[in-house]
Parts: sequence; C-alpha cells; structure tokens
Amino acid sequence: MPRLKSYLPIFAAVLMLGQAVPALAEAQLPDFTQLVEQASPAVVNISTTQKLPDRRASSMPDLEGLPPGLRDFFERSMPPGSGGGKGGRQREAQSLGSGFIISNDGYILTNNHVVADADEIIVRLSDRSEMKAKLIGTDPRSDVALLKIEGKNLPVLKLGKSQDLKAGQWVVAIGSPFGFDHTVTQGIISAMGRSLPNESYVPFIQTDVPINPGNSGGPLFNLAGEVVGINSQIYTRSGGFMGVSFAIPIDVAMDVSNQLKAGGKVSRGWLGVVIQEVNKDLAESFGLDKPAGALVAQVLDNGPAAKGGLQVGDVILSMNGQPIVMSADLPHLVGALKAGSKATLEVVRDGKRKTLDLTVGAIPDEGKEMAGLTGAEQSSNRLGVSVADLTDEQKKANDIKGGVIIKDVQDGPAALIGLQPGDVITHLNNQAINDAKQFTDIAKALPKNRSVSMRVLRQGRASFITFKLAE
Repeated sequence: MPRLKSYLPIFAAVLMLGQAVPALAEAQLPDFTQLVEQASPAVVNISTTQKLPDRRASSMPDLEGLPPGLRDFFERSMPPGSGGGKGGRQREAQSLGSGFIISNDGYILTNNHVVADADEIIVRLSDRSEMKAKLIGTDPRSDVALLKIEGKNLPVLKLGKSQDLKAGQWVVAIGSPFGFDHTVTQGIISAMGRSLPNESYVPFIQTDVPINPGNSGGPLFNLAGEVVGINSQIYTRSGGFMGVSFAIPIDVAMDVSNQLKAGGKVSRGWLGVVIQEVNKDLAESFGLDKPAGALVAQVLDNGPAAKGGLQVGDVILSMNGQPIVMSADLPHLVGALKAGSKATLEVVRDGKRKTLDLTVGAIPDEGKEMAGLTGAEQSSNRLGVSVADLTDEQKKANDIKGGVIIKDVQDGPAALIGLQPGDVITHLNNQAINDAKQFTDIAKALPKNRSVSMRVLRQGRASFITFKLAE
C-alpha cells in the first residue's frame, strides 16, 4: 500500500497532462462562432432565371394548318409540355449563387457569372424573405457584378484590405453551396497574386477553403470578420472541390463596384503590348541574370507603349517601382491604373537597363485580329525552314514593317520547336528581320549550344521562342 501511494502523484500528473493537451490544441485553433453570427445576416442567396426556347417544341411540326380532327389527333400523341403550333412553350434555366450586402440601402456584390444572361434575379435574405434585384452593372473581366434591392437599414458587412493578407492566415467563407444557405467553411490563404488563364486583370487570392457550386459570389472573411475577397473559382478535375479555390481581392472588387455604381462600366489602364513569360533560355538569350520580368513580344501600332518608346524584345522589370517577377504581374499593375496615368517602366534592352516614361491608355472594348498570310517561297536555310519575303499587303495586314513568312518546314530545329507554314518570323537572335536574305544570313551566323531567341507571329499573336543549335 505505501508503494501504491508513491505512484499516485505520477498518475495525477499524467491525468492532468492528458487533460491539458486537448485544451492546448483547442486554445490554438480559432473560434469562428462570433464571426459567423455577426456576418451571416448580410450574406444572401442569389437565384436567377433565364427563359430559353423549348428545344422539344421547336422540333415539333407546325399543326396550325391541319384540319381540326387531324390536329387533335397529333396533339394527343405529343409528349406533355411539348407544345405544338408556332412558338411552343419556354423552359427556364435556373442557377444558384451567393452574394453579400455592402450598403444598408441594398447594394450587393456577387460574381458576374452568377447573374450573366439572367432575365430575373431573386435575392433571399437570412430571414428567408425574397425580393427582386436590379442589375446595376457587370464586369466580365474581373467577374464582378453589382446588384441593388430595395431596403433600408439592411445588415452590412465590414470590408477589409486584401493587400494586407499573407499566406498562412485563417479565412472563412459563407455561402450557399448546392443551395444550402449560410454554409460556413474555413481554411487558410495558400498564396496571393495568382493569375489564371483568361483572367489577366485579377491577382487572385488562392485558398484551401472548401468551395462548391453555389458558393460563387459569397464573401471570404479574415478573423476580424472583415470581407477580404469574393469567392469566385475552383481548380478541379472532378467537378467538385479539390483543395484549391480562388477569390477576387476585395480591393479589386470595390474599385469595380464603385465604377459600376458611378457610370455602369469599368475603365482600366492599357499599354497595347503582348507579353510572355521569361524562362531560363530566354533569360540567357536576352542577357539576364535570372528568369524575371515580362518580355514584350508585340507592340501595337499607335498604342500607349509604342508612343512611349517601348520596343519588341524589351524585358519589363518593374513598373512604378513595383517589380515584375512573373509576366502576369504586369497586367495587374497596368489594369489598376486609370487612363491618362503616368507610368515609369524599367526595361532591359540589348543587355542594358533603361527607364521609359509613358502615359497609360484605356483598354479597348474588343481586340483586333490580324488577317491571314500568303506568299511565295524564296529562301531556305540551316534551320530546316523555307521562308519568303512578305508582300506589302501581308505587312499591312499584320501591322509590321518587316519579316519573313514560313512556306515549308523540313526535319530540323524548326520542326522541333513547333514552327508551322504560315508563321511569320520578325526577329532572330535579337535582330529585326527585314527580308528572306537577311534571315538566311543571320541564321548562318547563329551560335551553337547557346540559347537563341526567335519572335514568331501566328494568327496575329506574337511570342518569343528559344532553341539551341547542336554542334
């Protein structure tokens, strides 16, 4: 018995330690209950209706010209709801999404893709009441839409600053995945400033917060209960959440919202260039220490960049003091500027750093497409490609002053790097090409076992590619 008493303090210590571990773990995890209670009333469910022609009705025969008895026979033979006669019935396409109230008089933010092409938009509040919403404006480029409902003293969410976010911070999403209102999910910020295909003007917030259909347009909160983003997209191969979701920064969304509210449209800065990523081989070709910046593959004639002295082959390293690490950083910075703003670019040209000052223009509503290419074969060279001089019409159609058109690609370096007949080569080894003879002369003098750059136009799009010639 005395021996048992000697072990009692040890048992007690172990028991206390066992109780302390869960308590310690609980203390380290955030509690979202107060945030959810305060924020949920301002989060809304959005449903839309779009009227579409009934495909079944449109495929049915017109019965109007038949005798009454025969028409009745055919109508009884048709599937229910298929209509018959001219016009037929209409079916309705419905979608669900989320949104949140940003002013007590009823302005609501959501995604453009939630309300796109909708004939009717219904907003359901947290008290289950429903009302029709008016579409104030949309911006497909940022996927932001601004709605308005009638109301006074409506619950409003606090807005934070997305520019203050850092990877690793806790965030919370509230929305209506699959129609389940006010569903709460949590996670952390995975990365900032992500660029997605066809979404050049939004530096997305990447998170691991579970997002599913119906969450689109809903708010993303920091731990202070402030909105820092609008949940917009997921990366998926299965159709469902796979651990990667993206939100529009609230700073970007509010700038769009304010412009939509003021004028119904959004103005963005524009340089008039086509850029591409600088990889290791291109960096070596242009004399850079490391892959960084945005390589100018095309400068549109009479655009802001052309007027400011930017040239094809320049590598933009910074804009207004902001470094361009990835090429996708440049559209984010340019798009945030208003037309008429001044911009200072640091570029590398011919291996030397240079500073350019230019005036940013307004992004045009639609891009310009270049016409197709034709020509006659005039030359061949060691790259395994036959080229021809461009005609005046081809130069005008492609808005260029020189270059050669590829007529045929044989086995060799050209085939390996994916060149095709109809491609236009405007630069080789950092030198502008005027005609087929000059192209052949430059090709003969190309160095071996070193990265060489080539600028190629294909269907109006310009890009730099690199290759190496073996010994």
